[in-house]
Amino acid sequence: MVKAPACPQCGSKRVWKDGLRYTSAGTIQRYICRVCGYRFSEPSKNLRSFGAKTCISNACQERALLAEVIEKEKRVAGATTDSKAKSAIINFLWQLKKEGYTETTIWNYRRYLNWLLKAGANLLDPESVKETIAKRKGWNETTKCIVSAAYATFAKINGIPFKPPRYKAAKKLPFIPLEEEIDALIAASGRKLACLLQLLKETGMRINEALNLQWKDVDFKRNVITLNAPEKRNNARAFKISDQLASMLKTLPMDKPKVFGITYHTAEQCLLKTRKRLARKLGNPRLLRITFHTLRHWKATMEYHKTKDILHVMKMLGHRHLESTLVYTQLVNFKTEEYHSAVAHNVEEARRLIEQGFEYVCEVDGVHVFRKRK
Repeated sequence: MVKAPACPQCGSKRVWKDGLRYTSAGTIQRYICRVCGYRFSEPSKNLRSFGAKTCISNACQERALLAEVIEKEKRVAGATTDSKAKSAIINFLWQLKKEGYTETTIWNYRRYLNWLLKAGANLLDPESVKETIAKRKGWNETTKCIVSAAYATFAKINGIPFKPPRYKAAKKLPFIPLEEEIDALIAASGRKLACLLQLLKETGMRINEALNLQWKDVDFKRNVITLNAPEKRNNARAFKISDQLASMLKTLPMDKPKVFGITYHTAEQCLLKTRKRLARKLGNPRLLRITFHTLRHWKATMEYHKTKDILHVMKMLGHRHLESTLVYTQLVNFKTEEYHSAVAHNVEEARRLIEQGFEYVCEVDGVHVFRKRK
């Protein structure tokens, strides 16, 4: 019985046979390490001819074996570099966690660094990273800028000298969907996702602010939600919610401290599947552009259009600087002037219309007329 060789990467002797490698010189046994998962072959073993008997000269065998040795050395060197880079990524992410970065930010950094690894960049070599970013044809200036910034943070924490290339992110106005499109997406979603989307639509919260919301922050008697744990050093704030959202919240299980009890990635996957199915069903590709943050842009834009008070919008969003809110003043030039109209015969009907986003227009024959932009 032939004894299996040790793993050339970690030195472990716990290896399995992993099929045969067919070369011009014959077959070579392949192995896989049970400890580190590295695959390798043993070219120095006796070759076994396969198929028809072929007369192979000693020179041909030597060249084939030499090529196998060189290839194995390249694989070992590449695997070692890749292993060091992955280890550095893990240490980098843990350092971000200790410094108080949010889970979403940490996840995005990990995704950007993995993009570079898959593109063939050596994260321990800044020049290799610059070359990889410059050659990526599928990345626009904004993506290259974001990836460069992520690697700059990685290099700073790991003590790697890196001067970021001169990429500049393009400033684009956010996508603002129609309210009917948002309502259709909410109606097509499951109970928990629909409640989450309705909450984002009414309050303009960030997605992680909503996911970290706890039951103690919800006052069903007054229909008020208090946000005491805002993201990005924003201000704490309170929101008045509709009876519809309050009823949707009451249908959720209350056996855990958090209202939704799911992670960002779980919520994102549910949204992606739901909007893809709905876009195909309704034949509306615009639905594919709706994200959790889109609802924050929509709420801010509608609120400014209704009140024309930028300070009110700033307070609602929790911004600390007015410059962050001024972008929404550029989104109120709607192409059409079409409205939904409704009438109220008493105070209760008027209250419900106002909660649904309708604005008062006038009074005709004792009936109050309201309207809301389509």
